[in-house]
Amino acid sequence: METIRREDALLLAHFYAPDEVQKLADFVGDSYALAKRAKESEKQIIVFCGVSFMGESVKILCPEKSVYLPVPAARCAMAEMVDESEIAKVRRNVPDLAVVTYINSTARVKALSDVVVTSSNAEKIIAALPHKNIYFIPDRNLGHFIAARDRSGKNFYFGNGYCPVHDRTTKEEVLAKKAEYPNALFVTHPECPQEVCALADYVGSTAGIIDFAENSDCSEFIVGTEEGVLYELFRRCPNKKFYPSRAGFVCEDMKKITKESVDNVFAGYVPPVEVEEQTRAKAAEALNAMLKLAK
Repeated sequence: METIRREDALLLAHFYAPDEVQKLADFVGDSYALAKRAKESEKQIIVFCGVSFMGESVKILCPEKSVYLPVPAARCAMAEMVDESEIAKVRRNVPDLAVVTYINSTARVKALSDVVVTSSNAEKIIAALPHKNIYFIPDRNLGHFIAARDRSGKNFYFGNGYCPVHDRTTKEEVLAKKAEYPNALFVTHPECPQEVCALADYVGSTAGIIDFAENSDCSEFIVGTEEGVLYELFRRCPNKKFYPSRAGFVCEDMKKITKESVDNVFAGYVPPVEVEEQTRAKAAEALNAMLKLAK
């Protein structure tokens, strides 16, 4: 494989990547914002410091570009939890149905979907859909969170996927942290269980959590999401204090990405991301439906 010049590539890092990797990146963000950044960039080489579905999403949106993941084996457990035969079964049995898929999903699952959503735009997009029934996959926690907030009168069916890192968060550990830091606001991600979200002062995407903390008058926060987000929180809010809601709030796959693995991409040791064209084209329809409905 040929080497890649650093100046020819756009280097993107997810908020959950290790601090040393975020420091290297041209841009840091959540998976959708980075995919959009890749699409808008003039550069034809994208190095995405994230897990496999993130690289696939960029390739779906930018088929003409060369996309690289420093650690191709780094995966999202939730994205692997969809039973494709179950999608077909629900479609057969439920009329007037939209299959709404969280962006944390494989290209194959996106290709079987009507629309893709993120944690920040799912509520708006579902309300805009003409369908009466919604099959939300794969994240059951995010699905239930959105359903509880829905005011459009839709019926919801849920997949049984979840993020093993967020789903382990408990009501008891959050209450203990609140007792330890009584002046702190609790911010969390909707991939956490419902009873945890019910305790929060703010529930939202990683980008939303960062924006909320930055704009809040409060100076202390208990953070209920992957600890990699602390790097950006401290960078933007150096005079504020942030406490993880538990020790070891870590996505092991994201932490596989290191400076050395990024260097391996530029040295030509890592193959580009590939998505079979028929799958890519169908998945692009679902992603483009999101772009249209989110306007």
